Amino acid sequence: MANNFHMELKTIKDGFDHAIKKQKLCYSKCHETVSSIGQVIAEALVKLQAGDDNPSYIIDHKSVLSELKTKLKDMAPLSLLEGPQKELNVALNKYTKQLEKSFNPDIAKAYRNVDFDFHTVNQIVASHLYRQGLFEVGDCFTDEAGEQEIGGVKSSFVEMYHMLGAMKSRNLEPALKWVTENSEELKQKGSDLELKLHRQQYLEILQKQGRDPALQYARAFLTPFFTSHQAEFSKMMGCILFAGRLDSSPYADLLSPSHWDKLSEELIRQFCNLLGQSFESPLSVTVAAGAQGLPTLLKLMNVMTGKKQEWQSMKQLPVPIDLDREFQFHTVFVCPVSRDQATEENPAMLMSCGHVLCKHSIHKLSKNSGKSFKCPYCPSEIDASRCKQLYF
Repeated sequence: MANNFHMELKTIKDGFDHAIKKQKLCYSKCHETVSSIGQVIAEALVKLQAGDDNPSYIIDHKSVLSELKTKLKDMAPLSLLEGPQKELNVALNKYTKQLEKSFNPDIAKAYRNVDFDFHTVNQIVASHLYRQGLFEVGDCFTDEAGEQEIGGVKSSFVEMYHMLGAMKSRNLEPALKWVTENSEELKQKGSDLELKLHRQQYLEILQKQGRDPALQYARAFLTPFFTSHQAEFSKMMGCILFAGRLDSSPYADLLSPSHWDKLSEELIRQFCNLLGQSFESPLSVTVAAGAQGLPTLLKLMNVMTGKKQEWQSMKQLPVPIDLDREFQFHTVFVCPVSRDQATEENPAMLMSCGHVLCKHSIHKLSKNSGKSFKCPYCPSEIDASRCKQLYF
């Protein structure tokens, strides 16, 4: 699927490049023709104005204009422009058809009549707006949708953006206060955000205030991390030797602005984690995954055009929708025999030979567990009663 998608994009890009090439050629020809016409007209004007400058010089205006007319006729500007313009129109029409073929604008064909939970969707949209820091837009949306209870999510993200805004000004105090208040929860989740923030604050103090204040800060806030992060601690203590000139020391990389960006990203990740939300916006992930799977759904719908009722009542798609790894959040098992995805009612079962099939497939092959059967992948005889359910 990915290879086909890249091939389609290449075809579209080639069509676009061809249209741009023809457009540039047409523009160049138009510019050249207009310049030639302007030059001929300018020469005629010079001849006509010559009589004004020299009264004794008699100008035959009719002959000058007749000569201009003849020159313009010989140039045939319309015929010069007609060819490039025609080639450009052909290229644009071809490119438009390519776009219509590759990006079908009627995506409604892939729609199915399913139960729609407006409350859940409204919450996802509002949460996305607040997550992006669009608080006024989020408030407007929740008011119009009548979803006032989402206000708690807003206050949390207001706090997060307050910390991020302060960090852009190299002020870590709000973030340090938050990690201190949530220190135990962060530790339980295996986060070292607290150490990273204190390390960055330590470096800021070392650079701006000098060695002694930095040492005092290290004793007060970094000492608890010594046992579990000795290597990191040694590096920070080494920075003491280069107080005031850290940018020209072996530890200069610690001053890179990228550390602030990574720290901000880690703060967002851990903040969302404690809120019980994913790092990526559910709305963004859903839209991106839907856009990637839509071409396959549209092709499937075109095949099933005459079976609309079957499409609407179908509980499972007859073909897999291949999504990139970024959209795969948990293990999914698809039975190699039935092509069905494992469910709670039809779980994956491990056979004695080590191969795996879904429960329903094993029942069919064993005639409802009445007799042994041969594994579809190896010559082993399988006893259905000895198959064990797999848990992912």
